[in-house]
Amino acid sequence: MQFTPVPREEMPPFLQEVYDRSAEVGDTKLIQAGGSAPEIMKWYFQDFYAKLFYSGRVDIRTKELVRLRLTRTHGCALCNKWDASDALEAGVEPEIVDAVTGWPEEVGDAAFSDKEWAALRYADQMALQNMDGALDDELWADLRAHFDEGELFELGIVMAVFTGMYKFIFIADLTPKMAHCPIPGNEGVSGDWQIGPAKRLATSGSFQR
Repeated sequence: MQFTPVPREEMPPFLQEVYDRSAEVGDTKLIQAGGSAPEIMKWYFQDFYAKLFYSGRVDIRTKELVRLRLTRTHGCALCNKWDASDALEAGVEPEIVDAVTGWPEEVGDAAFSDKEWAALRYADQMALQNMDGALDDELWADLRAHFDEGELFELGIVMAVFTGMYKFIFIADLTPKMAHCPIPGNEGVSGDWQIGPAKRLATSGSFQR
């Protein structure tokens, strides 16, 4: 990567904690690069995540599902591990986690509610690979049956931050990429970086907070 890695001991305490979690998942390049701008990392992890993702208008389960759909679409190997374990911790059932695939694949045959199906379709419009994505009348009507406009605006902003973040960490080589990552120059990853069954994540100590 082009960024100079910042050693863990030079990071503020909150970022050392994030570094340690990232090390458990398997890669620390993003955190080491972000050590040069700790105030940005503080905004991302303590403001964006704590104050919006986990404390906003939209329920956490819905956000976890759209995040999984996007990360599995875009092919961030680190995100796939981290996000799946977070979804499990948030109470999303292992079979539901496993059923979330990457666009344009059909989502697996699982017991998603009508609200969740609508949110997943919303996420598909935000994917980097979906240049024809649109919030058309049909999707809008489906979404409005389950969310108010403030919730849909929040969900759109959350997904926009994720999608932009994926593009940045891909071009800056700050994460291992899966074979289907859309950014050129990717050789893909294998082994432990592949998406594994959620039940294994739920019982593996290395994926706990």
